[in-house]
Order: sequence, then C-alpha cells, then structure tokens
Amino acid sequence: MDLHHKTALVTGGAVRVGKAITLGLARAGANVVINFHSSEDEAQNTTDEVIALGVKALPIQADISDSRQVTIMVAEALKQFGSIDILVNSASYFRTTPLPTTNLELWQRITRVMIDGAFYCSNAVAPHMIASGEGVIINIVDLSIWQPTAHFAAHNVGKAALMAMTRQLAVDLSPHVRVNAVAPGAILAPPYYDEAKKQQVARRNLLNRWGSPEDVVQTVLFLIKSDFITGEVVVVDGGERYGRSKS
Repeated sequence: MDLHHKTALVTGGAVRVGKAITLGLARAGANVVINFHSSEDEAQNTTDEVIALGVKALPIQADISDSRQVTIMVAEALKQFGSIDILVNSASYFRTTPLPTTNLELWQRITRVMIDGAFYCSNAVAPHMIASGEGVIINIVDLSIWQPTAHFAAHNVGKAALMAMTRQLAVDLSPHVRVNAVAPGAILAPPYYDEAKKQQVARRNLLNRWGSPEDVVQTVLFLIKSDFITGEVVVVDGGERYGRSKS
C-alpha cells in the first residue's frame, strides 16, 4: 500500500510510541486521525507537528473501551477524510495488577481498552476497508505474549488476546484487509526507571541497548507496504527473547 493520500487512525496516537507512529505515517504521506482519551494537550501538539509535515491531522477524543464513542469517532473520521485505510491499535492502560486481586475495576479497565477497544475500532473500520478493496490493521503487542511479567496480569492477558485477535481478524477479513502485529521490546523506559534500571533492562537483549520508537515506526511502515504479509507478528526487541543464551 502506498501511503500517500491514505488516512490512518492511530489509537493512543498522541503520546510515546503512538505519537512516533503517528508522525512516521505523516512523514510517509498519510493523513492521520489521532485518537486520545485524556492527553488533550499532547494531542494538539502532535496535530501541529503532523500539519507541519504537509498532511492533514484530526485529533479526536474518545474512550475506545466504549463502543458508542468508537462509532462516533470513526464516523467523524470518515466525514472528514472519506476513508480509513490504516488502523493502528496502539492504545493501552498500563498499570500493575498482581494476582490474586480485589480490584476488579482496574482489571476491567485495562482489558477493556486493550481487548475491547481494539476490537471495537477494528470492527468499525473493517466494513469500509472491505468496501474499498484494501485496508491494513496493525496491532501493537509486546514480549508478554510469550513471557508474562509478574504483577502485570491484566496487561499480559490483554496483549496475548490482542495477538489472538490479530490472527482471527486476518482470517475473517481476508482477502482485502491485512492484519499484523508488532511486538516491541525495550523501546521507551517508563518515567520511574532510574539509570541503573535502564542498564539492567538493556543487558537482557543481545545488543545490550535500548531501541528507539523509530525502530517500531519502520516496522509498522514495512508491514503496511508489504502486501503479502498477514496474520503475523514482527518482533522488535534486540534479541531479548534469546538474551538468556548470552555467555
């Protein structure tokens, strides 16, 4: 798919890796719908940066865990741009959820954003992609789909479900819509990591360093442009899954 004059919807597209993906799509020539929930200032800043790249941007506030809000968001995007050719499900709600737990509301919040939100968005854009004859959905997962991290149960389960959804959508939306996933490793450190923790994490992978958001962006662009890949996951982790094999 050639991204020029296409429209991409990026959930969580105003901050962190989501913002990097938004800007990468814009640099490649796509107009971008920037979904955000509470990051209004960041969304406006990202919008300004996209417009400065010479393409169009539309920030839309919506809680994607609410199907009604997703329906309204997609309708507004279609009204403004006429199509949604690319969907990147990047939004997540990252919190600790050790088990067992009595905080069912937190569990539900995390899984509703990650699982239900991605489903609502994919389900809403799919008919339009099918009608146009092509479309691409990219889901952002992570290494927890293979290696769950202690105390992040809802996140781990949510990402694993998102990977399963990737395969299911690839089957059910074929042949017109391709659906793939990207699984980053150490890309952006949480703000509470100190330098010692960052170095500890870097030593887990074969390259002994952190990646950058641009590594994820280039992988997303590759999957959008590569018309014979669907139902797959591309890992961008510096070899972290094999880090235990280091001498």
